[in-house]
Amino acid sequence: MKRIVDIVLGLQWGDEGKGKIVDVIAPKYDIIARFQGGPNAGHTIEFENKRYVLHTIPSGIFHEGITCVIGNGLVIDLITLREEIERLINTGIPVKERLIISDKAHLILPTHKALDSAYEQAKGSQKIGSTLRGISPSYQDKIGRNGLRMGDILLPDFEARYYAVKSYHYKILEQYHYPVEQIQESHRKFFDAVAFIQQFRIQDTALYLNNAIQNNKKILAEGAQGSLLDVDFGSYPYVTSSNTTAAGACTGLGIPPNTVNEVYGVFKAYCTRVGSGPFPTELDNELGEYIRIKGNEYGSTTGRKRRTGWLDIPALNYAIMLSGVTQLIQTKADVLSQLEEIQICVGYLYQGKKINYLPYNLQDKITPEYITVPGWKQDISQCRNKADLPEAFMNFIETISRYVNAPIQYISVGPDRSQIFSLN
Repeated sequence: MKRIVDIVLGLQWGDEGKGKIVDVIAPKYDIIARFQGGPNAGHTIEFENKRYVLHTIPSGIFHEGITCVIGNGLVIDLITLREEIERLINTGIPVKERLIISDKAHLILPTHKALDSAYEQAKGSQKIGSTLRGISPSYQDKIGRNGLRMGDILLPDFEARYYAVKSYHYKILEQYHYPVEQIQESHRKFFDAVAFIQQFRIQDTALYLNNAIQNNKKILAEGAQGSLLDVDFGSYPYVTSSNTTAAGACTGLGIPPNTVNEVYGVFKAYCTRVGSGPFPTELDNELGEYIRIKGNEYGSTTGRKRRTGWLDIPALNYAIMLSGVTQLIQTKADVLSQLEEIQICVGYLYQGKKINYLPYNLQDKITPEYITVPGWKQDISQCRNKADLPEAFMNFIETISRYVNAPIQYISVGPDRSQIFSLN
């Protein structure tokens, strides 16, 4: 097979800036394909003084001549997808000509979102921190072989299939005393969205992508969330419901592993996390609040505050290992520009021992071990090549490079397309 599929994925707890990276490198590819997750993702892209947030549609949609594929590994909220498409069309983007949707992607029904809310409320103080978008219940139905797929909306008996699943969900919601009358209007909106989405190309995208590979079309697989939220390898149970590592690209698009070439891993110069779950390097103090404000660390999907903390090298190397990352891309270093000193976690003290890997039980007391480097104390957002960068910043990058297991090839120093460049 031809190794012409590259992958972009996040190496932390999400929000690393993957959408921007995909948008920047998209012109090198013929196809951009999302491979997992759902509308809990929020990929923010800025150019020409405009800001766009994509939840389901791949981040290459703004480029002429590129086909964007929503893969089978996603779960799709048709109401949200319709709204997203209409916003893009209103800005002049010819979405219908550029977008293909997998017939095997599963649907998020209004009742899935109700179940998400009911389950989360029932957990009380043990809440996961769900976005309440219906992601987990939809994946549960997929694994439980009770789900509906995109291809089903083209079948003559789709309405009957829908109401069978709705009835099943209502019985569960009754057990949680959930007021189902709250979602009655959503059912009408859902079927309006079905009629709208039926106009788009819904097909076997695994067949489409493998034919494209045979015809030497270059493909970029776009991940959502982050590696430390992977359902198998993340900080379980505080994870998402899909595989966010490189392996997820193969199952989420139906492409063979031997077609994968480069794996681009995106990480911030610091760490953030939304919702509950362990966060060894968290800064729950004034400095953490400063980074949050300076970095605009609020969820692009939920608006929730992101927790902030120092860069965690053991966690980063774990994510690099899981996906076989070949090139690293660092984002948001500009956020740290005014700090006198910057800390980097290079190991942990755990159960009386020094370790440099993530232990199984992240709920146990983990004490980060830090090294400190001087800050660069100047604005780097206008830098456009390696020569522009201050010496202290390059020291920061070189220090990280000594500890990580892949080369740092690209740096992003701001939200715009123009603010990313190679270090080579």
